[in-house]
Amino acid sequence: MNLAACGETAQLPPEAGFGAQPNLPSPNQTLIPTLNIAPAIGWPAGKKPTAAANLAVNAFAANLDHPRWLYVLPNGDTLVAETNAPPKPDDSKGIKGWVMKLVMKSAGAGVPSANRITLLRDTDGDGIAETKTTFLEGLNSPFGMTLIGNNLYVANSDAILKFPYHSGDAKISAPGEKITDLPAGPINHHWTKNIIASKDGKRLYATVGSNSNVGENGMDKETNRAAILEIDLATGQSHIFASGLRNPVGMSWQPQSGALWAAVNERDELGSDLVPDYMTSVKDGAFYGWPYSYYGQHVDDRVEPQRPDLVAKAIMPDYALGAHTASLGLVFYSGKLLSKHYSGGAFVGQHGSWNREPRSGYKVIFIPFANGMPAGNPEDVLTGFVNADGKAMGRPVGVAVDKKGALLVADDVGNVVWRVSPQR
Repeated sequence: MNLAACGETAQLPPEAGFGAQPNLPSPNQTLIPTLNIAPAIGWPAGKKPTAAANLAVNAFAANLDHPRWLYVLPNGDTLVAETNAPPKPDDSKGIKGWVMKLVMKSAGAGVPSANRITLLRDTDGDGIAETKTTFLEGLNSPFGMTLIGNNLYVANSDAILKFPYHSGDAKISAPGEKITDLPAGPINHHWTKNIIASKDGKRLYATVGSNSNVGENGMDKETNRAAILEIDLATGQSHIFASGLRNPVGMSWQPQSGALWAAVNERDELGSDLVPDYMTSVKDGAFYGWPYSYYGQHVDDRVEPQRPDLVAKAIMPDYALGAHTASLGLVFYSGKLLSKHYSGGAFVGQHGSWNREPRSGYKVIFIPFANGMPAGNPEDVLTGFVNADGKAMGRPVGVAVDKKGALLVADDVGNVVWRVSPQR
């Protein structure tokens, strides 16, 4: 689907929107937003993504149902959330909502949610999951997962649940205990809720995306949204840890600095060159601009009323990941299987653009780090998700590192979990 409004197209190459100091041109608003989606078709038989030099890729597990997020258990079992958006009747009203519904369907996001977590087990260590079993079912658009001791925490689209788990379990039948509610409701625009545990296991951090592009549904609909929440597991009480983050998704602890980093999707409809998605270290109490400003203190004139007092507090993110790339997955590499070049750096799953001409994203990239901060240009790790006809055979989402140190990538259009390892 290509509806590049009034010929609106990028004036800058994709790489201009990357790095610590991205190029931020003037906004280029059009009456009709640029719609340029890669229609989803899935992988033809025998086809797979292209791995970077000295790397190889194989299907770790196939024939899944919209796999979005991954979590590797200590024993090496991999959990995959097979999930999609919950019903959100107030998020598709009007002409714009109708168009966006068509766009999402074309992109492969229109399928019903399987509402389950599946366990993948590689019993012989060959890099392919021999068993695939239903681990948890009857969930509500599950996404983030984390294990603390013998408790597995799962973030549904509306709450965090706790389940008992013991190493080697292939299925959990016990009912979940609700730890805390998460913002949801009939809009629930950015529905994915990710979680990560603090190092001491006493707290969870949960990502909650905005209920709009730039607050057009009213800021009263944004309570505890566009934020990362901190949850005290002893009490179930939560508070905003960091705010002004339009749609934070991936989170990972940086191994050198110990800082929490998040991948964040920025706003749309300011032209193909704006606004870069980003990853950033997340500071307690910090405000990152949304909706009043972007990439620090660049004011968004569309937002009413303006809040110059908040703009003055907005922190510039650490590293831009390209305009409209839909950077979702984030994991720092601390394994030993891949070369030392990857040690301490970040792998990012870029789901791919809909609001850019030409398209951006649709790949997995790597950003090297030194002394806890980005230290170089992004490098392609997995490409080839879009064919020569502009159709998406796959779209990468969550990324994780398996027990051996290989990179796992959830592909929700190809219905595959890919495994990236050194070339033999």
